[in-house]
Amino acid sequence: MSHAVTEAAQRGVARLVADAEQGADLVVTRRHQPVAAVVSIRRLNELEEAAADLRDLALVLARAATDSGRRTSIDDVLSAFGHTRESLAALSDDDE
Repeated sequence: MSHAVTEAAQRGVARLVADAEQGADLVVTRRHQPVAAVVSIRRLNELEEAAADLRDLALVLARAATDSGRRTSIDDVLSAFGHTRESLAALSDDDE
């Protein structure tokens, strides 16, 4: 459902909220362009969950598209930072 700002103002906030609670999504327009929406909290939660799912899917697809299949061992990573498993263990012992 779409209403101009002036029409939405005439309906009043209470009526807009009541409509949203009943499941009606309302788009408010100014000069025939959408500028706001009134939706139920249930619908907002659904939209936020969908957005999170899309972000996760985009990450998975990006990883799949760029995965060379090459894996780096933990020992190679430690070595790149000037450590070994033993040097990390020694650091933990020094903290106690």
